Amino acid sequence: MSGTPTILGGVHHTARPTWKLKETVDFYHDILGLPIVHAISAVGWGPEDHPDFIHLFFGSGCDSTIAFFYYLGTARPDDALPFDNWLYKSVHTAWRVETREELLAWKERLEGQGLDVLQVRHEIIESIYVTDPNGYMIEFTWQVREMNEHDGLDAELTLAAAIAIEEETGKPVADVETVWRRKADLVTARLAQAA
Repeated sequence: MSGTPTILGGVHHTARPTWKLKETVDFYHDILGLPIVHAISAVGWGPEDHPDFIHLFFGSGCDSTIAFFYYLGTARPDDALPFDNWLYKSVHTAWRVETREELLAWKERLEGQGLDVLQVRHEIIESIYVTDPNGYMIEFTWQVREMNEHDGLDAELTLAAAIAIEEETGKPVADVETVWRRKADLVTARLAQAA
């Protein structure tokens, strides 16, 4: 081992396939105003059946990008998840804005382009969501408050509860209330140990 620490410096890019090149460029470059910062046009990599492609990158701030693979000569696979499927919609990119005013300015801009915008207040963030031409959800989010050690502890207990349930039952957890009950047991046990 080299002794060099393994530290991440943030997200360089996220990447997804697109079968709508012009619409994707129109949305990210013209509507959102993201600069086109790079494109790779290449003969297919890897397996023999890998198609040739254009890999395009849009700058999204703080040296990060959102990228798309446009596979030449292909169509969206018939067995791909439908755009309105909850699982398909869960794959998304979330961009941070620094103030609530910036979030609301993005909302106004997107609605001004005729896009449907969903606004949601989560536990520690407030977000707006739009769908791009490929059916991908794009999120703009404002951090209402910074995360702290209590958030980390809560996350550890939540995950420990869910994993314990799955290990005991041998199947996926069915509902969040079961996780909450197990997490309450873990909290009670920690409090008893601390007393």
